[in-house]
Amino acid sequence: MIPARSLIPGLIACAAVVLAAVAVQALELRLFGRGWIDAIVLAILIGAAIRSVWTPPAALRPGVEFSARTLLEIAVVLLGASVSAATVIAIGPGLLAGTAAVVVLALAISYGIGRLLRLPHRMAVLIACGNAICGNSAIAAVAPVIDAEAKDVSAAIAFTAVLGVAVVLLLPLLGAALQMTDVRYGVLAGLTVYAVPQVLAATLPVGAVANQAGTLIKLVRVLMLGPVCLGLAILTALRRRRDEGAAAPAGTLSLHQLVPWFIIGFLLMMAARSMGMIPVAAVPVMADAAKVLTALSMAALGLSTDARAVARSGFRIAGVVILSLLALLALALALIYLLALT
Repeated sequence: MIPARSLIPGLIACAAVVLAAVAVQALELRLFGRGWIDAIVLAILIGAAIRSVWTPPAALRPGVEFSARTLLEIAVVLLGASVSAATVIAIGPGLLAGTAAVVVLALAISYGIGRLLRLPHRMAVLIACGNAICGNSAIAAVAPVIDAEAKDVSAAIAFTAVLGVAVVLLLPLLGAALQMTDVRYGVLAGLTVYAVPQVLAATLPVGAVANQAGTLIKLVRVLMLGPVCLGLAILTALRRRRDEGAAAPAGTLSLHQLVPWFIIGFLLMMAARSMGMIPVAAVPVMADAAKVLTALSMAALGLSTDARAVARSGFRIAGVVILSLLALLALALALIYLLALT
């Protein structure tokens, strides 16, 4: 076990990066009236920028590694409290099934595009999950499940964040061009916009109905994070077992080998929220705690990432993210017109 004292320097370094990210976001709000890039994304970008010109000393490594993995896993558990069964019931069976289908198809198509453009397996999975579910939150949650490298997580989040801002800006124009009703536009935003705050930014200018529809659909997409992580955990464990081949001892895999502890924690937290075991007042506190821990872990990932290595594969990653987003948009429009939403 790593002594707690050895974690402090690295934790302080990560916290300093997060404070810098918060300061930059505050500057954004002051200059432009809104935060175009979230502090979580800024943390990983600032951390990577620092890492490109300075290699952290060995004394920082334990705390940085702890932040990048353990704090991120704790954040995933806390995210489970943000999702409840009531959200699913409110949306109706047809739209619920359609939303789940869109997420599954978007995952498959995006992963296929990534592999077609010769991205590594883990990078393709990260981009697929970020595109289909909830942007950087999904990427951060999936990363420890599939044992993704820091540089892959950094690149996936950076490119997805840029596209996420572009979607918020351009989606209202598309809705107007297609003369969509408020309900249709809200569903479109909920199915395509990456983060919940971005859904608010994309729908509030249109109206309350669009905002409510978009938020509900978006939360259902977030709900898919649990089953997707569970499935990926099982597939990753089986893949690892297959790769080990004859070197692995005989026998079956135990539950903790198939499913990481934090995925079980996520599902238990979600069940507790659905059964009313978590006080309503505690939910936003837990969500804020998850955001802080995620920001610290993103800062740690940035400090572990050589930006030059990311840049070398930038064009292919950008291409996969753009094509995946276009595929998601096509699936969303197909569902809206298939269900004949009014």
